[in-house]
Order: sequence, then structure tokens, then C-alpha cells
Amino acid sequence: MPEPDAWLGGLLRLAQPRRGGHRAGTDAVLLAGLVRPGDEAVVCDVGAGTGAVGLAVAVRAPGCRVLLVERDPGCVERARHNIALNGLEARADVIEADVLAEGAVRRASGLTTGLADLVLTNPPFFEAGRHRPSPHAEKASAHTFEVGGLEGWLRTCVDLLRPAGRIGLIHRADALPACLDGLRGRFGAITVRPVQAQAGRPAIRVLISAVKGSRGPFGLLAPLVLQDPDGRFTPELDQLNTGRGWIGVAE
Repeated sequence: MPEPDAWLGGLLRLAQPRRGGHRAGTDAVLLAGLVRPGDEAVVCDVGAGTGAVGLAVAVRAPGCRVLLVERDPGCVERARHNIALNGLEARADVIEADVLAEGAVRRASGLTTGLADLVLTNPPFFEAGRHRPSPHAEKASAHTFEVGGLEGWLRTCVDLLRPAGRIGLIHRADALPACLDGLRGRFGAITVRPVQAQAGRPAIRVLISAVKGSRGPFGLLAPLVLQDPDGRFTPELDQLNTGRGWIGVAE
């Protein structure tokens, strides 16, 4: 197992692949800080990889329980190692499962209906045949799924959530229409926060939060800006990088 990285300003130790695999970065930091879970909440990190998002939530919100959902055996092994590395065995576990499998198969693997109060997910960003995949199998698997996969991914997230449970997700900015299509009719109180590399530039990501079964209105929030004009992290991102502050709060 590789030497762990100090993550979130040292709050979390994270063993990650040195090369070839998917490594957690700013997207994971943003997703981990998107929604503060309530006390005793069950949080599912869907497509967890090595567990960066879910374990960051676990150390930042000590009242919650975290389940890391991942299908890749190598990532599953590292996620379990990271749970132990951070002493989180009492509050975190791994479910080895394919998010896009048929319902009966998913449930047999432990992805039962109504399992979670909060689902956090960073779905694969690309569909097969529509981008050039990484030559490294683990990274390609993390970034790519079949055409129409986002719809099935979000359908599983719906099934995992209890009534009035919340989803938080991050995606490419240009994928916003597809994300909203996948949430339509299943979620309300949808809020979208664009993410800009610098103020005045086009958004590169969107952070989306929504409540299962809600009839609440749609909200478009002010952008979250990552860097100032000199390329330094903004105060808000500085806080998130060190595990402080939340972008939103679960009601």
C-alpha cells in the first residue's frame, strides 16, 4: 500500500495510487464540503474510489455514519485500508457493489432501498465513445460509463435515499442539463452552484443539491470561485481544503 497523503490539512490520511489510478483532488474537497450531515445521519459516498469524500465527511462530522460504495476491487482494498488508517472502523464501512447493476443484484450486495439520509456522488464524467479514455484501466473506469449511464446512476441514488433524503453531486458544468433531467420528477428543492476557476470565467463544475420527493423551488446560487486573479486559493476554498466550513447545510 502506498505511503498515505496528508489530506484536508492533515485531518485525513489517504492512501492513493501514485500513478495510473484516480486521485482525489479539488472536486472531492468540494463534494465533501457540500452538505453538512445531521447527527446520526447515514451518508453514502457513491462511486467512492479510495474513500476520500466519505471519509472526509466522517472526520468533519463525527456524529454521522459513512458507507463507501465502490465496484473496483483495487479501490475497495484501498478504501478499507483508509478506514483503518484513520481509526474509523466504528463509523465507516465499504459496500463492494456496481451502482449500475440490476436492482436485485445491487440489493443483494448491500445497496438496500432507503439506506441513506444523504448521498454524495461524483459520477463518471464521460460516456463511452465520447472522449478519449485513460490508458490506465482504473482511471478509465472511474471516469467513464456506458451511454445513458448517468440516468441509471442517479436512479440508484434515488433508491438508496430515504424519503426527504438529500443528494449532493458534482459534475462538469456542461453536464448540468443531463443532471437536471436525471433529477426531474424525483427531487425538488434543487440548488445549483456553479464553480469557476476565477471570477468572470466560465463555470467548470456545478455543485447540485436536491431533496427526494420535495416540491421546493429551484435555486441558482452565486458562483464558488476557486482562485483569485493572482492564482491563489480564495478564502472559501482555503477553508474547505483544511476541512473547515460547509458550502450548504442539510435541513
